[in-house]
Amino acid sequence: MSDVPADHGYGALRPPTRRHDYVTSGDEIYRRSFATIRAETDLSGLPEDARTVAVRMVHACGQTDLPRDLRIHPDLVGAARSALRAGAPVLTDAHMVAAGVTRRRLPAGNEVLCLLDDPAVPELARRWGTTRSAAAVSVWGDRLAGAVVAIGNAPTALFHLLELLADGAPRPAAVIGVPVGFIGAAESKQALVEDGAGVPYLTVLGRRGGSAMAGSAVNALAREEEL
Repeated sequence: MSDVPADHGYGALRPPTRRHDYVTSGDEIYRRSFATIRAETDLSGLPEDARTVAVRMVHACGQTDLPRDLRIHPDLVGAARSALRAGAPVLTDAHMVAAGVTRRRLPAGNEVLCLLDDPAVPELARRWGTTRSAAAVSVWGDRLAGAVVAIGNAPTALFHLLELLADGAPRPAAVIGVPVGFIGAAESKQALVEDGAGVPYLTVLGRRGGSAMAGSAVNALAREEEL
């Protein structure tokens, strides 16, 4: 049972005594954060239209050295934004990536899909001897055509996508491939750069990556404004 008073849930609550000096305005926190990132981060090596995306990703991970490992195809931003404005879905490898996409930023009420829970996935993974994350990529099927793909967790999902594309699967509009980890992550992202089937991509070389980075990249591509 909750101990919250019953006056419509919260009427009797009082704020704690303020003992620390900190910014409490969400808008001001965002404004200062992005100003700090732009002051401390070298964005000069990135395409001009990709710098807002990089700023969002730095904001998500707190690492101002991130741009040195970013690899962004020159057509990535235009291709992804055009696809989203046309209503393309966002296909993700993990529920955490899907949860990190801010729906109100999406320009066309775009569907955000993670199919890890599709009933076909466990059996496909068992039969193929791979992970559920990789098997779920095959379940995307024709949705892949023209989609924006955001892989932020599983290197096997990115490898599987690249193999599907090599076999003639429908081409997505753009791939954000930033799986994180120590086994296969760096290799899968290098493969995306070297053999991405001509699809515009964004990746972070090395072990860094994750759901927060993937979601922040989608959010930046969905709407150009930083805030």
